[in-house]
Amino acid sequence: MTSSTDPFSASIIPFEVPEQMRAFAEKGVSQARDNYAKFKDAAEAHNGTIEAVFTSASKGASEYTAKLMEFVKANTTSALDFAQELLGAKTPSEAMELWTAQTRKTFETFGAQAKELTELGQKVASETAEPIKASASKYYKPAA
Repeated sequence: MTSSTDPFSASIIPFEVPEQMRAFAEKGVSQARDNYAKFKDAAEAHNGTIEAVFTSASKGASEYTAKLMEFVKANTTSALDFAQELLGAKTPSEAMELWTAQTRKTFETFGAQAKELTELGQKVASETAEPIKASASKYYKPAA
């Protein structure tokens, strides 16, 4: 049995949230939901960007490795062919001519291969950075 003087009785402590407090709380919850949605969207977009960067980098590394292996095979074949030609030389002067020609050919080949690997490396770096640039352009508009 509760009396009107019972401190735990609901009839003695009328508790009602004032309308202004309720509106303020609802506005705070609404803003928190909006901010969370924006954060979630940005996080998902950045995850996609990171995934695209790793995919591009992986693809580029595979291309670079394949090109490098192609060069190793070509250079090894060339060296073995040269060794066979050198063994067939009849005179020291013929051997020296073969050696000189092979040295020139090797330097020219290495130069061309280095240039091709440099260009491929730049292409891979550019393609890997592209998702980052695209993502950044969505968030940071250049000043006009």
